[in-house]
Amino acid sequence: MISIHERPPEVEDRTVSGHWEGDQIMGAGKRTALGTSVERTSRYLLLVRLKGHDAESVREAFAGVMKQLPEHLRLTVTYDQGKEMALHRLFTAETKVQVYFADPHSPWQRGTNENTNGLVRQFFPKGTDFSEITDGQIRWVQYAMNTRPRKTLDDQSPAEVFAKFYHENEQQRAPQ
Repeated sequence: MISIHERPPEVEDRTVSGHWEGDQIMGAGKRTALGTSVERTSRYLLLVRLKGHDAESVREAFAGVMKQLPEHLRLTVTYDQGKEMALHRLFTAETKVQVYFADPHSPWQRGTNENTNGLVRQFFPKGTDFSEITDGQIRWVQYAMNTRPRKTLDDQSPAEVFAKFYHENEQQRAPQ
């Protein structure tokens, strides 16, 4: 397990896109859950339905969504030290995304994700049974969150900022 204190400096100062924070939002009775991944620079949100909140279900769901991203937008992810991330080495082998772990009982070290989870709770309050929520509803909330302008992004939306990083990185990688 690699500590958050070993992350590259660009993760902390948000100068490079592709660094994520991940977590789960638990549903009614902790029987159902949604996975959240938030890109630190753009605040772009990926919501993923979790079949369960065991390590295999979490690894499979997060790996599936990360593998859909271009390599330059999937560099690192930071999680808390929950048992659901027990298969982090397999996740890294499968996705090439390096996993870092926050210190125990230190949610502020993943503040972007914690804040975003609070915003998602405006749509899915505590006690929501995610087995009763459709994939369309999940996609709609992800869309609503990603197109909502943010003061911290100079009133741009996460989708706008994420797209700019995507295109800037593609231009830098293009052969001259």
